[in-house]
Amino acid sequence: MVAGPLPAPSGPGKDRLRLWIRLLRATRTIEAELRERLKKEFDTTLPRFDVLAALYRVPEGMLMSDLSRFLLVSNGNVTGIVDRLVSEGLVARARRNGDRRTSMVRLTEEGTKSFATIAAAHEGWIGELLGKVSEEDARRLTGMLTSFRSNWEGRE
Repeated sequence: MVAGPLPAPSGPGKDRLRLWIRLLRATRTIEAELRERLKKEFDTTLPRFDVLAALYRVPEGMLMSDLSRFLLVSNGNVTGIVDRLVSEGLVARARRNGDRRTSMVRLTEEGTKSFATIAAAHEGWIGELLGKVSEEDARRLTGMLTSFRSNWEGRE
């Protein structure tokens, strides 16, 4: 049996469902392209890029628990990535006030320089991938998405 495409959703509330599907499709398409380019150009991964980006925004460093919460991933996922970044000299880890259970992580000077290079390329790729979206539309869409973000933010 060969199945054809599903019919487009219709009826009350279906515009929101269509919006979700379009956002998801756009996100997955762009994310796949970014993953490929990061691997090809910098031999890195999107999760590594995300960790570096988060730490770049907070030069004084972050607690590991805050980093994982910010990235919306488990502590275990972040720990493996941070361990590799530490071994490569891109991130430094220190105990917080001598507490063995918590550690602060921050970019090293080398990590900051490395991230800046990757981030510049990333920004160019996003500009290319979203090139048909006008600056005005980008601002408007960003504002719209930001305005309803609070509907689910903070839920555990």
